[in-house]
Amino acid sequence: MSQVHALIAVKDLARAKSRLAPRFARGDRERLVLAMLTDTVTAALSVPRVASVTVVTPDPIVADTALAAGAELYPEPTLRLPDADIERLNEALAHAAKHVRLRHGGVDLLALQADLPALQGSELAAAIGAAPRGRRSYVVDHRGTGTSALLLRDPIGRLTPRFGRESAMRHRETGAVALPGEWPGLRLDVDTADDLELAVALGVGAATSGVLDEIGWVRACAGESSC
Repeated sequence: MSQVHALIAVKDLARAKSRLAPRFARGDRERLVLAMLTDTVTAALSVPRVASVTVVTPDPIVADTALAAGAELYPEPTLRLPDADIERLNEALAHAAKHVRLRHGGVDLLALQADLPALQGSELAAAIGAAPRGRRSYVVDHRGTGTSALLLRDPIGRLTPRFGRESAMRHRETGAVALPGEWPGLRLDVDTADDLELAVALGVGAATSGVLDEIGWVRACAGESSC
């Protein structure tokens, strides 16, 4: 059974999760970003078929957090792209993919979002098992338009990440196929407070739960049967 090497790209903390600003002060938002990354890395490394997780980032605090969680590190390469450009993330992932293959040879690859605090290792293992050999596949996010994971089960193929707006459609246009599993935690990347509500309802990892407890975050719908 072939193993997969995972890649996660994280931009610098100063620009992270701006859509959470209405509910979180900047410092708390940064702590939450680091906690979600920790839980994502931890869940991925719990999967026997995941041989390594490499985090690519320009941020030294993110780098330290990734290393503490058990990930390997690939510093973001110098790119002639604006810092805010989503293509910067895609190019960083592509560079990191080449780096991993230089180290490990022709291996299968997985590009994973960094903000999957409710991810269960069993979900990721099922997605890897469902991914067809010889091609690229992806997991559509809970909104139905984005991508939470991109898999390449081909030792010589290119990852060709197309994360960003309408990334599910963009990945499909490049020939990747959508995987049909339920996997609610794998599909739930957190960009907004509403997303975080859903993740907490599913059950988040220890790092995210700890940060939310420390900052006194309370679910907006706590106590309501509809939550």
